[in-house]
Amino acid sequence: MNIKEINGGVCAPKGFKASGAHCGIRHNRTKNDIAMIFSEVSGVAAAVYTKNLVKGAPLTVTKNNLQKSNGIAQAVICNSGNANTCNANGIEIAEKMCELAANELKIKPENIIVGSTGVIGQPLDIEPIKKGIPELVKNLSDNGSDSACEGIMTTDTKKKEIAVEFEIDGKICRIGAIAKGSGMIHPNMATMLVFIVSDVSISAELLQTALSENVKDTFNMISVDGDTSTNDMVSIIANGMAGNEKISELGKNFDTFKEALKFVTLYLCKKIAGDGEGATKLLECVINGADNINTAKIVAKGVICSSLFKAAMFGADANWGRVLCAIGYSGAEVDVNKIDVAFESEAGKIDVCHNGTGLDFSEEKAKEILLKPEIKILISLNLGDKSATAYGCDLTYEYVKINGDYRS
Repeated sequence: MNIKEINGGVCAPKGFKASGAHCGIRHNRTKNDIAMIFSEVSGVAAAVYTKNLVKGAPLTVTKNNLQKSNGIAQAVICNSGNANTCNANGIEIAEKMCELAANELKIKPENIIVGSTGVIGQPLDIEPIKKGIPELVKNLSDNGSDSACEGIMTTDTKKKEIAVEFEIDGKICRIGAIAKGSGMIHPNMATMLVFIVSDVSISAELLQTALSENVKDTFNMISVDGDTSTNDMVSIIANGMAGNEKISELGKNFDTFKEALKFVTLYLCKKIAGDGEGATKLLECVINGADNINTAKIVAKGVICSSLFKAAMFGADANWGRVLCAIGYSGAEVDVNKIDVAFESEAGKIDVCHNGTGLDFSEEKAKEILLKPEIKILISLNLGDKSATAYGCDLTYEYVKINGDYRS
């Protein structure tokens, strides 16, 4: 199939508008701290949530809303600067956000997906949000994706948004998305906050199936710092305005939708991993030759999560021993005497380990390769034909600096 990347973010699919604004949650008045996405018509929705036992109130409210509405949603509202987590009145605040937005949009509160991101354990005042929602609704536009994207950012240094176009039944269909994520990233279902919209007509059941399957190979394969957030959520709304015949069973059309969705989510994965707090490099750990998928994933995440290895990548040090060390304690069943390791970037590729033993290689060439902003760690387990890829970043001085005074 032909998937074409287009402009527009969450406003690219038919019927969707978005906006962002500064309402006063953040002290910095130059940054948006609240965002909204709205569909002209209601659509089916699906979501996945963090498996952290400590969950942000917005996740509970979103889950309750989708249950009340039988999986129907029409809008998203999200604030940054405060996670609304571990607050005595957190549920009340999240529900009030939905109520206020619903009143302005003339829809039902249960048709709203709500999210929050920022500092954990600080009370969230509803007043700034109450004042900001009318402006959000007033400014909803076909060109609002960029503004909405800014409204959900915390320590992100780059906006993360994408849209794609593809065909189903001869109809032009689109998927658009915005995301935030830079630190506290080690998802166990999805990642940080990701809001996806589409104009495809699809059943609620298959939409949930597609999303739940997707995150296993995309967002769940990212790690920046090993911390699974309390507010991780990925949601998707599909309003059916593309006019394709409704996807209600497995088959070619469902596969096409899943492929387009994966294009979007993989793009966001790399953007999130590459924008890890203080990061200078995107790391992509590619595992081949595993005897099963689970082993491949465990090994890939084990390497990406190693603080020692991440620090070596920051220093452009081809310390392949840290790769084997991470594999060894990952919990995966492997034969260490069969493992091959290589490093690759736009500067070339260099083999550093064969059958679990070091190779003679040029340290100068290795450093040249590892100084590039995107690095692949290529690992062959030589046990089978299964593969997996994980995404992460280097560990820098700046990461400690950012998180040493995150609340200030």
